[in-house]
Amino acid sequence: MLRRLYDWTMAKAAHRHAAAWLALFAFVEASFFPIPPHPLLGLMCLAEPKKAVRYAAVATIGSVAGGFLGYAIGHFLFATVGAQLLSILHLSHSFPYAACELRANAFYLIVGKGVTPIPFKLVTIAAGFVAVPMGTFVAASLISRSISFMIVGVLFRLFGAPIKAFIDRYLVLVTLGFVALVIGGFLAISVLTGHHGAKGDACSAATQIVQPA
Repeated sequence: MLRRLYDWTMAKAAHRHAAAWLALFAFVEASFFPIPPHPLLGLMCLAEPKKAVRYAAVATIGSVAGGFLGYAIGHFLFATVGAQLLSILHLSHSFPYAACELRANAFYLIVGKGVTPIPFKLVTIAAGFVAVPMGTFVAASLISRSISFMIVGVLFRLFGAPIKAFIDRYLVLVTLGFVALVIGGFLAISVLTGHHGAKGDACSAATQIVQPA
């Protein structure tokens, strides 16, 4: 059954409309959708290693475009949409800290998000809420999303065939390893977005949402 599911998924990842689905997933994940596009990107790169960098570029552009929606939610619709969305996504507790950090170090925080599992939607909504300058937001988002997706694309472009051969042979072990990584990822997100123990950090005590003047 696992083998049939794998073969079916690989066929869908190589479908002619797969890139459009990837762009859509990246777009909505940057603003409100809870599941990141990286698993789909990985499968597409695995199915078509020669197109891996192209797929990573599609994910990057889609995510940056979706970031504008997240920014708009935080800037114009926070009271009516943003706060409820953060609550649904269990990000309300992390939002005051993110907003505080963005006020002081917007560019570096957004860029740094590219190498962490912190949800990008938290950053985009908070950026809109504190009115991060649009030029800063766009430039930092492009760098951040490129880091996050292009690493996957380049690795699969260079090593895609050997990786696929390994997965084809050891599918069960790879699946178990992936499940372990997913669980570990959720634990990492909980720790990183909880900002516990950040002694000396001026934003570590931020617990209230304060609208900019």
